[in-house]
Amino acid sequence: MKGNFEFRTRKSNRSLWVIECIDPNCSWRLRASKIVPESTKFVIRKYVGVHCCSLLNKNANHRQATYVVIGEQVAPQYVGVEKGPGPKGVQTFARTKLGAQISYYKAWRGRKHAHTLIRGSPEQSFHILPSYFHMLEKLNPGTVTSIEVDGESRFKIDGTFLKGQYQGVLLVATAQDGNGQCYPLAWGIVDSENEDAWTWFLTQLKEAIGDTDELALISNRAPSIKKAISTVFEKAHHGACAWHVAQNIKNKFKCADIMGSYWSAVNAYRCEDFARYMTEISHRYPRVAEYLENEVGFEKWSRCHYPGLRYNITTTNMVESLNNMLVNARDFPYVALLDVIQEKMSKWWNDRRIVAMAITAPLTPSRESEFRPRFAQSNGRHTLQLNPVTYHVKGGELEGVVDIFNKTCTCKEFDIDKLPCVHAIATAHHAQVSVYSRVSPYYTKEYYALAYGETIYPVGSQSQWDVPNEVATRVVLPREVKERKRGRPKTSRFPSVGEFRKRKNCCGKCGAYGHYKKKCNSQTGSTEGNQPTDVPV
Repeated sequence: MKGNFEFRTRKSNRSLWVIECIDPNCSWRLRASKIVPESTKFVIRKYVGVHCCSLLNKNANHRQATYVVIGEQVAPQYVGVEKGPGPKGVQTFARTKLGAQISYYKAWRGRKHAHTLIRGSPEQSFHILPSYFHMLEKLNPGTVTSIEVDGESRFKIDGTFLKGQYQGVLLVATAQDGNGQCYPLAWGIVDSENEDAWTWFLTQLKEAIGDTDELALISNRAPSIKKAISTVFEKAHHGACAWHVAQNIKNKFKCADIMGSYWSAVNAYRCEDFARYMTEISHRYPRVAEYLENEVGFEKWSRCHYPGLRYNITTTNMVESLNNMLVNARDFPYVALLDVIQEKMSKWWNDRRIVAMAITAPLTPSRESEFRPRFAQSNGRHTLQLNPVTYHVKGGELEGVVDIFNKTCTCKEFDIDKLPCVHAIATAHHAQVSVYSRVSPYYTKEYYALAYGETIYPVGSQSQWDVPNEVATRVVLPREVKERKRGRPKTSRFPSVGEFRKRKNCCGKCGAYGHYKKKCNSQTGSTEGNQPTDVPV
């Protein structure tokens, strides 16, 4: 193939293979047969390796350079990586390594065949899902898995948009550890992002973590998620992602210049400060204020009005980070995708376990770095004891009344963050109480180490699985999919409401998009008469 000489098959059966040059006058030929009749291996019996035909017979569009051959040759480049070369990279490989000029379409099919060789086919992935989940639970005690099929044993419900042959949506629930890092709790693959799918996923999540009024669930404002949460979690509190609310505001009201006041309202600890920022918004854009209060609800997006324990989580950025982490694996068969997730989680757990064992301070690194400046600011505060547990702290921009026993302060930082504010630190000094004893135990190095104390083990190769017969014989078929339209398959997910694919130039004067500061016509810093030109997609 590298010499661009084509050949044809003279004879082929189960025990003999004879090929020769396409030029009948050329002496090049190869004859191979089985070593013994019962063997599956062939041995070359005769080989004439010199071509005596005309060089005009050379053809870079080699007939034997099929997509199967190309896929088998390029497959090693996809081992241990998520992406590997694209179709153009496969074309380059075929040209430089095999001497064959192939079309983009053949390169695409060769790449797809290589994926199948390395990661298995989508159909095979469905077939081994029960066995895979059995081994996952067996090797990682405490793991909960579930598969739901319809009456025909077709995969029904197992978000980020998946790009594989059977598509689907990957759902994920993640928490935050004591160091402020992403801590994934549950993953699920569903047929589509609807109320039934979210109800199934949240039901599995509830069985794993339970339901309590101290649980906060933060998501975008999709109606399907809202209904599913209200159905499954009776005690937990649901909050809206403040970033998605902000995008909705910019999309509906074209008022990017008030985002500063909006985010100040989101992050305000005290209702008095929140009211001041909302007044600023109401004076400039009354419709926005009405939207935030009546349509969204203050308790959904603001820190100070949230009825539960939201800590410092105001957005779903952690989920978006997980989506981006898997961007190259979204077209994998389901089992291969789960292998990628398992591998990344195993690495996270091991790396963070090492960090936890090296911590010498009482708190996790991020909380310790947040705590130390407060400690320095507490110096020089005047503390007056009001009763055995209550203290009045003066000095600085804001006074505070601290209940050192119930861990509260009128500044509300102590109440919401569960990390002593400057007033609480001053009170602890005055009362001769260890300030670290007032910190939430979730921020301590002991809890951080405990969170990553378990090891996440891989399931290994399929040949090493020990699966009961009733699990191995369970039938799971691919779900029915509609016939795809002609053309390149869609690989990008649908954006959320108000989300922009590409943002135009942002004005540094009025905050609007579509022009520069030098070309801004606004004289007051308002976007009136010069609205943003972003259009949601």
